[in-house]
Amino acid sequence: MENQEQQEFYPMPRIGDQAPDFTAMTTKGQIKFSDYAKDKWIVLFSHPADFTPVCTTEMSGFAQRKKEFDELNTELVGLSIDSIHAHLGWVSNVKEKTGVYFDFPIIADLDMKVSKLYGMLQPNEAETAAVRAVFFIDPSKKIRLIMYYPLNVGRNMDEILRALKALQTTDKYKVALPLDWKPGDKVIVPPPKTLDEMEARNKETGIERIDFYLSKKDLKV
Repeated sequence: MENQEQQEFYPMPRIGDQAPDFTAMTTKGQIKFSDYAKDKWIVLFSHPADFTPVCTTEMSGFAQRKKEFDELNTELVGLSIDSIHAHLGWVSNVKEKTGVYFDFPIIADLDMKVSKLYGMLQPNEAETAAVRAVFFIDPSKKIRLIMYYPLNVGRNMDEILRALKALQTTDKYKVALPLDWKPGDKVIVPPPKTLDEMEARNKETGIERIDFYLSKKDLKV
């Protein structure tokens, strides 16, 4: 019963939900999320704590590949349950020691308001540290993909970028994507819904037809 009550207290946003709105102070100033980064995708990600080793490698990874996110019309927003002063000190320390600059907003979530809104606090893992969550949010502020990692396992930046490119590709071309898809690979054509469409698919050229329900094609970009 106790665990059920805790889970209800820490809601878990779902794919397809509108991203919960909030106002918070960040290393780039105060933001109101519903008004932030209009017409852009957002990758919102949490880390357990500043001045910790795994988190430092992850934040550095986001910072070093920020240009790739920029090219995908995507803003990065970080978060941890630390003060704005801790964030600023950490950003300064990492830049001094490694030359890597965290040039994106990091939310100071001391009251855990945002962490609770996004289900980043998972009691069986930690009560006072956010797990490593990643939310892919489209320009309409809808949650499109969610990743959760435990405190002691770092994320995979290649997979985060691949997933972002995949979401944008499915939106633009109205296709589905197979296992291990990456840009340049064939995509899956939506299966036919009627007998007439099935017959037309059988005669269609430029299609790798495995069966009527599974066909692939190259994207013309």
